Amino acid sequence: MYQPIDQVKTGIKLKMMLKAAGYDVKYIQEYLHLSCPQSIYRWFKGKVLPSVEHLCALSRLLNVHMEELLVLQGETIVYDMVGLWDNPTAKRLLAYAKHIQNVA
Repeated sequence: MYQPIDQVKTGIKLKMMLKAAGYDVKYIQEYLHLSCPQSIYRWFKGKVLPSVEHLCALSRLLNVHMEELLVLQGETIVYDMVGLWDNPTAKRLLAYAKHIQNVA
């Protein structure tokens, strides 16, 4: 039996990783050649997952394996990413991620 992907936690992790790496939504939109940023915001909110093609491109951008971008149901998100604690937006995002994890 396989573990399904947790879309909400994956969205939070994607947002944290991209923010920690210094990328904003506009840059990601241009990098992925998207016509509008809505799909990126939908990923971040856990409404949908990025396509395999977009996951591949994001993994190359962040220099990680594609699997490292995903969170399976029941897994926890790693919070100690470099640079996150200095960013007020990231602090709020981390607090939300911890809340989501405690609810699940």
